[in-house]
Amino acid sequence: MVEIDRNRLDELFTRERDEFEKTHPKSKAAYASAEHLFGRVPMTWMNKKAGSFPVYFESARGNTIRDIDGNDYIDFALGDTGAMAGHAAPEVAAAIVRHVSEQGGLTTMLPTLDAEWVGAELTRRFGMDRWSFALTATDANRWVIRLVRALTGRSKILFHSYCYHGSVDESLIVVGPNGESMSRPGNVGEPVDVLETSRVAEFNDLDALERELAHGDVAAVLIEPALTNIGIVLPEEGYHDGVRALTRKYGTLQTYTIASKNFEDAPFDLVDPSSNSPGAFTFTSSNTSVATIFGRTVTIVGGGITTITATESASGDYATGSITTLFTVNPITSITGAFTVPAKVFGDAPFNLVDPTSTRAIAFTYTSSN
Repeated sequence: MVEIDRNRLDELFTRERDEFEKTHPKSKAAYASAEHLFGRVPMTWMNKKAGSFPVYFESARGNTIRDIDGNDYIDFALGDTGAMAGHAAPEVAAAIVRHVSEQGGLTTMLPTLDAEWVGAELTRRFGMDRWSFALTATDANRWVIRLVRALTGRSKILFHSYCYHGSVDESLIVVGPNGESMSRPGNVGEPVDVLETSRVAEFNDLDALERELAHGDVAAVLIEPALTNIGIVLPEEGYHDGVRALTRKYGTLQTYTIASKNFEDAPFDLVDPSSNSPGAFTFTSSNTSVATIFGRTVTIVGGGITTITATESASGDYATGSITTLFTVNPITSITGAFTVPAKVFGDAPFNLVDPTSTRAIAFTYTSSN
């Protein structure tokens, strides 16, 4: 076994820390002057930094962040994947501005029509019938824990050592050096002994998992597809299948925690629609996207042409036969103004499509003159 030279490690760490302080003087000063923030940061976990202080953010575009000292970084975290489509994507920024300026009400605590649309889209993509929304991993997991306890009548939740499920109290449990369950080091202010609420097994250890489930008091196993809080720890082949088999054997539910993702397909615009001939809608796309045209969901394959036959009415006021319209799909730019399509004749009724505008990334609206 190769012996690690701890003195050499100390020398390297000191050198890198000193260099970090030299190249980040404004961040250092900002941290030192933050007298009104607990721990000098908005959220105390921001103190988990490699240097003597956190880097202070100035701006972000795409996959790049700039700090207040002018240093640029390629961002592999992307807000724990909340900004997976990139920081300040033009389509997202435009939608936010439009919502604030036209609708207002960012914090109303009321449902919207968009919420049901999002739920339906998630069902289409992932197959689950019902969805509930939360703002953080902690909120989501607290809600799940209450539900599984109510459903099973069992009190305990099983976790993996050093998993990530937000700051849920029950999850702060690890396997100790002698194989015993214990509170995670640094777990201060716990409301009750975590051993009363939770059980724990090491990731990839099916034997240990079965020993804990055999007690018969576990309502659910909360699990990450891969551990993400101590680097990335991947599951061994067959591990998740084994977990599923054991939870079924012992009457335990299984839930997954996955950091937030952007579930939209590539954003796109409807540019210069033109009439061709009756029979179908034809789309040309430079990226795989999903469109809703006259209430029909259409997958547009990147780099190809997708044709569907549309028999829905183009307006609630009259019925029309199928039409063909060519849409060029651009995944980068966004519609900044309305456009008018010249009058066409489709079946019985001539009509104009006046000022179609993009209302969100996957749909468009239009006004008919007939």
